[in-house]
Amino acid sequence: MNDTRLPELSSGDESAVRALYHRALEGWNERDGSAFAGPFAEDGEVIGFDGTRHCGRSVIAAELGRLFADHATPEYVARVRRVRALGPGVAQLDAVAGLVPDAAEDLDPALNAVQTVIAVNAGAGWRIGLLQNTPARYDLRPDLAAALTAELRGLVGRGPGPT
Repeated sequence: MNDTRLPELSSGDESAVRALYHRALEGWNERDGSAFAGPFAEDGEVIGFDGTRHCGRSVIAAELGRLFADHATPEYVARVRRVRALGPGVAQLDAVAGLVPDAAEDLDPALNAVQTVIAVNAGAGWRIGLLQNTPARYDLRPDLAAALTAELRGLVGRGPGPT
C-alpha cells in the first residue's frame, strides 16, 4: 500500500514561509519594488490581481518599481489561513488579503483577494517560487464575500503582519 500523506512542515519552516509572505506584502506597502521582490527566488513569479504575470526577481522588482512610481497603490492587510508541506522543500501558503486605498480608512471590498504562495527551499533557505493573487468575488455567494470583508476589516490599521 502506498503512503500518500504529505510530509509535516516543521514550525521553523512554517514560520519562515509566513515571514516570506509578510516581507513581500510589507515591500508592497512601502511601495518598494525591490523589497517586494526580495523574498522571491531568482526565477520566482508573481501573478497579479489583473492576471499580469512577472517572471524573475529582477523583473518583479523593476515592474513593481514602475507601478509604484506611476500609481498610488493601496495598502495590504492579510491573514494567513494555512501553511502546509507539498513535498520535501516545497510548501503552500494560503491567505486572504484586502487593500485599503491611499488616504482611505477602510478597505475596498472589490479588491479582496485569495492569495496562494508556493515556497521552495533548495537548501539555501526558503524563497517564494510563485505568488498567485486571485480576486475574491464569490459571485454566487455574497455571504462569503461579506464574511471575508468583515474579517479583513478587523485587520485594517494593523498592516500585513503575522496572522
